[in-house]
Amino acid sequence: MTGRTDTVRPVSHPARGRREQPFLPETNDVTGLVPRGLRVAAALSWRFIVVIAALYAVIWLMGYLSAVVIPVSIALLLSALLAPAVEKLVHIRFPRGLATAIVLIAGLAVLGGLLTFVITQFSSGLPQLQQQLNNSLTQIKNWLTDGPIHLRQEQIQDFLSNAIGFIQNNQASLTNTALTTAGTVGEILTGFVLTLFVTIFFLAGGNQIWSFLVRGVPTRVRKRVDVAGRRGFASLVSYIRATAAVAVVDAVGIGIGLWIVGVPLVIPLATLVFLGAFIPIIGAVIAGSVAVLIALVTKGFIGAVIVLAIVIGVMQLESHVLQPLLLGRAVRLHPLAVVLAIATGLVAAGIAGALLAVPLLAVLNAGIRSLLHEHDPDPESVDVLHDQAAQPNDAEPGSDEAEVPTRGDDEEK
Repeated sequence: MTGRTDTVRPVSHPARGRREQPFLPETNDVTGLVPRGLRVAAALSWRFIVVIAALYAVIWLMGYLSAVVIPVSIALLLSALLAPAVEKLVHIRFPRGLATAIVLIAGLAVLGGLLTFVITQFSSGLPQLQQQLNNSLTQIKNWLTDGPIHLRQEQIQDFLSNAIGFIQNNQASLTNTALTTAGTVGEILTGFVLTLFVTIFFLAGGNQIWSFLVRGVPTRVRKRVDVAGRRGFASLVSYIRATAAVAVVDAVGIGIGLWIVGVPLVIPLATLVFLGAFIPIIGAVIAGSVAVLIALVTKGFIGAVIVLAIVIGVMQLESHVLQPLLLGRAVRLHPLAVVLAIATGLVAAGIAGALLAVPLLAVLNAGIRSLLHEHDPDPESVDVLHDQAAQPNDAEPGSDEAEVPTRGDDEEK
């Protein structure tokens, strides 16, 4: 015995503890236990929710400020339409302020004269249209009683009495609608004044306004954003210029066809076709439908069929010849994208949304393509008034897209 006491130490069994909790790792991080596909789906889901929430907030804010957003957007469209004329006057040594005033006054004079002429023509042709409408209603009434349906006179009278009773019962609702319409007219006048005011500043100092806005962008990406914005506006100029040309051709073509057939109110209908052409696809369909209905009332079934054939022919000329020829490669928009954009704009903001949806899509398309594919962007080389300026300089050498004109080239010409 040496007096030494051996101490028996308990043996730890780490594996035993793991067997008690077999589904937990050694650490508290359980990420490794989640399948990779589920982790990717979760990451995509919450990012998708954030993007949708941001878009909803933007759309809600634009709707809340629609009284400002819509006039500013229309002013931007008018600026894209009138900017080439202003630049022409500046090029021949007119001061920019004077050039802006001349173009705006001339534009307002043309618009006022056109509206006055249309209203005069509509007022003079309205009595004839009412007489023809009464004759058509008499023919329809005779067809209902003597035709294959064989309705009795009492049934037709009951229908008219029910219609009059419906109007009387909903008189309060109709009155409120009239008051709302009067308020809408006031809002339209206010929006027109704001649009005119904003258009003046866009034409007179649009370049300075854009330069001020670009200063808020970080320096390392300022040139790319500047060029993307310029190419977006160039796309807008190309779009509005081509759309105006197509609208004139549509109005003249359908107007001549209506005149040959002998349909009344030719000038107002041609003007409606011109205005409707600024809303692609839907506007042409609505304007053509109105022309066909008036032809049906005034010229009968055969006249309506002839007018329908004329409208379809002009629309085919527009879609297969004019649009590809005038727009060319400056505004690359797939027809499906155009239809979906118009439908979305119509649901979100009504007629104004349908009018602004396609130009907005054209601007976003050109701007995003420039941000993604632009090589060595140079803001001074982009002439926003030229159609090909909407294309980024990523095209292969020798192609049509690579021949984007610069300001220096235009000056040499």
